[in-house]
Amino acid sequence: MKHFIIIGLSLLALTGCSESAVRYAAPPIESGTKVKISVARLEVSEVSLPAYAKSEEIWRETETGGLVSDASILWADDPSRSITLELSKHLSAITGARVAAEPWPFEEPAQSRLTVRVEELLASQAGVFKMSGTYYVSKNEDGRERSGSFQIDTPIAADGGASEIAAARAIAVRDLAQLIAKRGI
Repeated sequence: MKHFIIIGLSLLALTGCSESAVRYAAPPIESGTKVKISVARLEVSEVSLPAYAKSEEIWRETETGGLVSDASILWADDPSRSITLELSKHLSAITGARVAAEPWPFEEPAQSRLTVRVEELLASQAGVFKMSGTYYVSKNEDGRERSGSFQIDTPIAADGGASEIAAARAIAVRDLAQLIAKRGI
C-alpha cells in the first residue's frame, strides 16, 4: 500500500511540474505569392535543426551572445516536426504541387525531394527572429539538382514575448517556403 501512495504522489508531482509550462504554437498565416515550379510532387525531409533548437524550449540570445531558454516556455510541438509540416503546407499552397512531409504517403512517387538544414533558429537580442541554413533539392524533371543558403530575419513585435516569437517564426518559415519555391524547385 505504501508503494502505491509513493507512486501516486510522484505522479502528482510530475503532473504539477508539467502544468507550470506554457506552450506556444506558431500561428497559421497566409502563404502568399503563387509560384510555378518544375515538379508536381515534392517530398519534404524532416527539417534538421541545431541541437539547442531541437528541444521544446524557446531559445533567446543574450546581450553577450549566449543562448538561454526557460523550461516553462515551450513550443507546442516538436520543432523539427512542426517546421517540416509548416514548410510543406506553405510549399503546397504557394506552388499548387502535391507536397508532403516524409515518409511520402502517396502511391505515385515524389518527383523531387527537399532537404533543409537549419544552422540558426532563435530570437536575437536585437529583436529579430533569425533562421539561417542551407536547402537542397534533388533531381527534378529537368534533371538538375539545386541548393542554396538562406538567412531570414523577421522582426519580433515590440513586447518580444513567446507569442511574438512564435508569430515571427511562422513568418520566417513562410518566407523560407517562398524563397525555396522561387529559387530552388
